[in-house]
Amino acid sequence: MRIEAAVSRAGAPYPEVTTVDIEPPRAGEVLVRIVASGICHTDLGAHAGRGAGTPKPVVLGHEGAGIVEQVGEGVTTLQPGDHVVLSGSSCGECPSCRRNFPSYCHEMLPRNFGGLRMDGTSALTENGTRLFGHFFGQSSFAQYSIASERTAVKVSREIPLRILGPLGCGVVTGAGAVLYSLQVRPGDSLAVFGTGGVGLSAVMAARLAGASRIIAVDVIPERLALARDLGATDTIDARTGNAGEAIRDLTGHGVNFSFNTTLAPEVFTQALECLAMRGVAGFVTAPRGEWKPAMFPMLAGGRRLQGILGGDAAPQIAIPMLIEYFRQGRLPFDRLIRFYPFNRIADAFRDMEHGAAIKPVVEMAA
Repeated sequence: MRIEAAVSRAGAPYPEVTTVDIEPPRAGEVLVRIVASGICHTDLGAHAGRGAGTPKPVVLGHEGAGIVEQVGEGVTTLQPGDHVVLSGSSCGECPSCRRNFPSYCHEMLPRNFGGLRMDGTSALTENGTRLFGHFFGQSSFAQYSIASERTAVKVSREIPLRILGPLGCGVVTGAGAVLYSLQVRPGDSLAVFGTGGVGLSAVMAARLAGASRIIAVDVIPERLALARDLGATDTIDARTGNAGEAIRDLTGHGVNFSFNTTLAPEVFTQALECLAMRGVAGFVTAPRGEWKPAMFPMLAGGRRLQGILGGDAAPQIAIPMLIEYFRQGRLPFDRLIRFYPFNRIADAFRDMEHGAAIKPVVEMAA
């Protein structure tokens, strides 16, 4: 089938929408008509050649939401017409997957960043030449996507699909970090560094969890104002000084948890400095450049650094739960979204790079 897809090519400033071919689903796979797909900083990094080194030319996109059009042999839990949110790829067999931690699948890197199925094939071609796809098991910057039955999460038809894609990565990462990874409890305190889609999802989840103090840190005043609307009790403009010291001044003894969504080495330092005794500093990105933690304060205070992928969430359980919170009005993640037509994906990438959009979502033409 011939479809429109946004292809990332070496040296191109942004993905370009073009015509490609997609094959039918194989055993255990489904063909999904994509309604909309969120854009994440991981997409920006992969397009630019940063991170795990995804090969090009490639179709990116890993926050897809759509409707099942066709199912492959052996698929039993999905059928044509089902509404689904697509999540990252995992094997289902390794120790991590068996413990319901699919984001730590032993095959996580090749399955999500390698651009091919694990047998070395791709469902996508361009003029007869293989394209890399299967990014996070979906490559959802396209009108149609091939995904595995395991990673397509069936969702209620009551909520518009156009808003649900970000649940597959950005929202579940931020909310899951608070609810599952850090396990914030009523009365706990949390500092969130960076109020993009992941950070603001963490703010909303901290309010859900009953945190008594939620401190949002950023350099963009409009985002700090939104953080207050979404549940932050305090905000800090990081342009005015050391945010770690400001948090200690606010609290007197530091916070139980910090959550860092930035790449800046100095912010990693501040996210540790602001912790109370036995506090935990969660992070979802690696520092860009050299960074060394101060080990003695960590030791003396019983403090910990904790890497977090995908919010430690099991998507088949977490995504329907987050949708229910949204339905109840307790997780208004739709306030983060700005919509773009699919043919303006370059504008969406540009706006995200420059901080003009928190969570761009591209909508496919009907």
